[in-house]
Amino acid sequence: MSETEIIHKLKQGNETAFKELVENYRNMVVNTCFGLIHNTEDAEDVAQDVFIEVFRSVENFRADSKLSTWLYRIAVNRSLNFIRDNKKRRWFQSFDDTIEAKKEELNRLSSSDSENPETSLENSQRALILHEAVDSLPENQRVAFTLNKYEDLPYKEISEVMNLSVSSVESLIHRAKKNLQKKLHHCYKKKCI
Repeated sequence: MSETEIIHKLKQGNETAFKELVENYRNMVVNTCFGLIHNTEDAEDVAQDVFIEVFRSVENFRADSKLSTWLYRIAVNRSLNFIRDNKKRRWFQSFDDTIEAKKEELNRLSSSDSENPETSLENSQRALILHEAVDSLPENQRVAFTLNKYEDLPYKEISEVMNLSVSSVESLIHRAKKNLQKKLHHCYKKKCI
């Protein structure tokens, strides 16, 4: 089914079209949410909310942009709302939960045959440091950077998702890279890992 057919059938309330929409775009939406939220379960929950919103508001879709652009926009907005709503929970997560998660990760890493556990642990620590650095960026920089680097979206499509000019997106990504470079240079200079 083409994008136009899916939209037309969705507007008629066709469940088969909705299933096809979810099958075609699920990974894209979950990856976008994960790129901003950094938690698989939360990203999947937010992605589910994205598809529910699409089903409820498909009547408002004017097809000014591609369906994927509309989905990215909803996924980004839902993810940012989730982050705002759960900021306190994230910052005040109990110490015991953190320790337990690290124990589970170490157990998983030590049972992995594919990689040296020490290398795997270093890679996961690097990923954590990178995620924290990306999370510390101003919101527009974080969104533009995530869509470009994690989702491989071209600047033009990012500009459509964010309702900005292409030059504004270029500027945001440039500033995000500079900010990340400053944050990460300090860490790697001190050998954080």
